[in-house]
Amino acid sequence: MRHGRASTAVSSTISGQYPAKKSSPFPQLCNILIIASLSKTLSQSGSRNLDANSIPISEPIVLQILRRNSLDPSKKLTFFRWCRLSLRPEYKHSSSAYSQILRTVCRTNLLGEVPDLLTSMKEDAVNLDQTTSKVLLDSLIRSGKYDSALGVLDYMEESGGCLNPSVYDSVLIALAKKKELRLALSIFFKLLEGSLSYLPGNVAANELLVGLRRGDMKEEFKTVFEKLKGVKRFRFDTYGYNICIHGFGTWGDLDVALSLFKEMENADICTYNSLIHVLCLAGRVKDALVVWEELKVSGHEPDNSTYRVLIQGCCKSYRMGDAMRVFGEMEYNGFVPDTVLYNSVLDGMFKARKVVEACELFEKMVQEGVRASCWTYNILIDGLFRNGRAEAGFTLFCDLKKKGQFVDGITFSIVVLQLCREGKVDGAVKLVEEMEARGFSVDLVTISSLLVGFHKQGRWDWKEKLMKHVREGNLVPNVLRWNAGVEASLKRPQSKDKDYTPMFPSKGSFLDIISMVKNSKEAEEEASLPLEDEDPWSSSPYMDQLAHQVNQPKPLFALARGQRVEAKPDSFDVDMMNTFLSIYLSKGDLSLACKLFEIFNDMGVTDLTSYTYNSMMSSFVKKGYYKTARGVLDQMGDNFCASDIATYNVIIQGLGKMGRADLASAVLDRLTEQGGYLDIVMYNTLINSLGKANRLDEATRLFDHMKSNGINPDVVSYNTMIEVNSKAGRLKEAYKYLKVMLDANCLPNHVTDTILDYLGKEMEKARFKKASFVRTKPNNDPSS
Repeated sequence: MRHGRASTAVSSTISGQYPAKKSSPFPQLCNILIIASLSKTLSQSGSRNLDANSIPISEPIVLQILRRNSLDPSKKLTFFRWCRLSLRPEYKHSSSAYSQILRTVCRTNLLGEVPDLLTSMKEDAVNLDQTTSKVLLDSLIRSGKYDSALGVLDYMEESGGCLNPSVYDSVLIALAKKKELRLALSIFFKLLEGSLSYLPGNVAANELLVGLRRGDMKEEFKTVFEKLKGVKRFRFDTYGYNICIHGFGTWGDLDVALSLFKEMENADICTYNSLIHVLCLAGRVKDALVVWEELKVSGHEPDNSTYRVLIQGCCKSYRMGDAMRVFGEMEYNGFVPDTVLYNSVLDGMFKARKVVEACELFEKMVQEGVRASCWTYNILIDGLFRNGRAEAGFTLFCDLKKKGQFVDGITFSIVVLQLCREGKVDGAVKLVEEMEARGFSVDLVTISSLLVGFHKQGRWDWKEKLMKHVREGNLVPNVLRWNAGVEASLKRPQSKDKDYTPMFPSKGSFLDIISMVKNSKEAEEEASLPLEDEDPWSSSPYMDQLAHQVNQPKPLFALARGQRVEAKPDSFDVDMMNTFLSIYLSKGDLSLACKLFEIFNDMGVTDLTSYTYNSMMSSFVKKGYYKTARGVLDQMGDNFCASDIATYNVIIQGLGKMGRADLASAVLDRLTEQGGYLDIVMYNTLINSLGKANRLDEATRLFDHMKSNGINPDVVSYNTMIEVNSKAGRLKEAYKYLKVMLDANCLPNHVTDTILDYLGKEMEKARFKKASFVRTKPNNDPSS
């Protein structure tokens, strides 16, 4: 009976016949029974069987339902919306109810409902509290929903709520990951300079710095760094130091990167990886190898990134011996090289003329089960072409085409370039047709290769044929329109305003070129000074020594990553100018090249690349115009165009042609001391200069040094050594280099034949002279 009466009372309460009052003896029990009944109904059928007229809903009941752990989150959300739509105007959700449902949504990853809930809050004129907004922003950012996070910020600003400074950390993270860096910087600077005692968290500061680094916003990165350094209460964590070391280092500010390492208290393996990467980018691979050796005994174990960065640095700087040593140690320590690493080593081997070793490495790569990519085969085909194995390159290309795998637009472009080099323009055009038929876009590099081939063979009418074969966008019409405009400009009469004014005014003689390379004796003396505050417990004394050396000579050129030229509006003129400069200079038409250069100078085009200046300077050196070449180099510096290895190749070639092999050797010594490196072209250039200056011992040592560094001599190297030894009368040495060349499977060329004819004549003269000496003895010879 008692149970029946209680059930009747609850039923009447729910039905509205006996409403709950303050004087009721059972208010808590009634609420419990209402909550239980609602929970059961929601679990079974959702909100379909709920009657707004028969259920007395209050805020405590709603909060209890939303906090009930046994109820499915989606049912809570359904009940919340039912209350808002069905119980108006008697009932309206409070700020606590919205806070509870938003926390539920965040906890159960139903973040897609956030925009609708914010719209409901705006309609109900409910403000979001600080704690809930922080939880909501953090959840949205962790889930990658940056647009929704920014929507929360907009809602709070529109509602007039005053954000807690700590909430802005979440906002900065969202903006940085959304790449809204300008807005993030505006908020960041406003907070630092405002009246709020805002102290950014390390996570927010790090995310902002990472975003600026990825956006290549160097000045903004530096400003944020200086602002954070100026906040007394802010301290960079290890991750923040690593970001700054990597950022400043990749932008070439090596001194700041090293000083930050010195400032750090606890360096980790990521710190060392960043430093090794920075040193390699600056061309100081030798220093990077020393740091790597110290790392192995410092308590930090090298990881996969350490080996990858170091091997790639060695390959780019032609230190193939060191690259293979590190590669072997990597495998010995249980790390498995991936496709990218194999590609780097293969590329380095082909550039170092180690064709056989590269092919063996590729076979090993296949046997190890490492999947080759399009880039792998592109490197193989290009390497075979550049090392005189054109037939093997064409065979590999045709096999890949038949299989329909690992062939892309760049593969076709490489083969088109090779066909144009061999003068097979017809085959190159047919290959472009096939390239289009397979759906690959013909890019600016491919079109430039065809234009150079057309001009070399004098087929001026073929340029219009490109319109029939290349259907991709407006690239070809733009190229032809550009070509027509330039040719019209070249035919115009030259202005006499600048008569007798040098186009490239020189600031000195070409012989003074060594003064452009800073003297390294001061650096050596400073490096030999003992450290005043040397740390006996340092994990890397060599890094401390590098950080201690201030005002060091800047790296002469960096190991920048090569990028394929693309038809971008901001660089199209410069790219086409470089193409036609190469056309005119290859034909020896220096006057046309100079006029083209002058046209673009008059147009105000100043963002020229190092290729432009190197091409002009090389042509002037070949013609013997050394003072003008020095003027090109001066203008290159005035326009803040960074020199590269090709620039120093031209300098050494010019000094060699002037008979100043001593200065060329001195420039080379300074170059290697200040972070430069030598490729095979530079070795060949200096060997030729030393040989023609009759400094054969130095030429021989440099030849041996090239081989010890892991670079195999090519046909130019052997031809040079055979020629200089033959002309110096060292016929046995010349014959020895010929034998070594043939044993190394280095294929001779037409230059080799000419040199061998000269060598044969000299050997015949030597034998004839020896025979004549034997026959013509003095009359008083006792042996007669």
